[in-house]
Amino acid sequence: MPEGDSLHRAARRLQVLVGRRVSVETPHPRAAVVVAAKRLDGRTLEAVEAVGKNLLLTFEGGLVLRSHLRMSGRWQVRESGRPVSGRPWLVLRADGHEALLWNGPVLELSRRPRRPSVGPDILAEPPDLAAMVSNLRREPSTRELGDALLDQRLVAGIGNLWRAEALWHARLSPWLALGEVSDQELELVLREAARLMRASVEEGRSPRAVYRRAGRPCPRCGERVRSHGQGDDNRMAYWCPACQREHLSQRGEERPGA
Repeated sequence: MPEGDSLHRAARRLQVLVGRRVSVETPHPRAAVVVAAKRLDGRTLEAVEAVGKNLLLTFEGGLVLRSHLRMSGRWQVRESGRPVSGRPWLVLRADGHEALLWNGPVLELSRRPRRPSVGPDILAEPPDLAAMVSNLRREPSTRELGDALLDQRLVAGIGNLWRAEALWHARLSPWLALGEVSDQELELVLREAARLMRASVEEGRSPRAVYRRAGRPCPRCGERVRSHGQGDDNRMAYWCPACQREHLSQRGEERPGA
């Protein structure tokens, strides 16, 4: 699933269309049901903003288009006039550039600027770490840390990849209960997520320490990286059982994925 850093990179690429009158097409019939192209065609695109895992495109007249990419969507920005292979959901064109939305399962057009009901954005400058910690503290103390970090109502923008990497850098296991983690440790893992994701936006993604590296040696201690589904959605967690602090009840016992 595209994560917050991917959306921020897409927002940056889309800036070439901001301030310009755009032509709008909805080649995909499902997109055409949600977004009547004639409502946006010829309007000026005033702003593009990433909020967590959402992209908000504001057009003149107060129309706001919300895009959520879920698992497979992506925005492509390129010079216009090139052949298109396939059927994009949405096409925006202006001044020699075009933006194509592929496999965009969530599109919402509204008259008012409606911001998604999500927690503070991990990629805000600066991120509101205190508010994020406060949100996490309102959750049941038995909820697992790795599961809570993916809850967009609490913290917006962190997905499975950066959940795994931030926990590894903070030396905390995804299986720790929130009640076993101090406020300082919560702030540390959030700060690591913000640092890693900001670097991804600015410099591109770096090599992974644990994400999708189950069975390989941990680059810090050499222990075998583990993986196991976590939470109601069974999202795959990746961690090193040796150098990431484990849940007290799991010390000396068989861990998930062992």
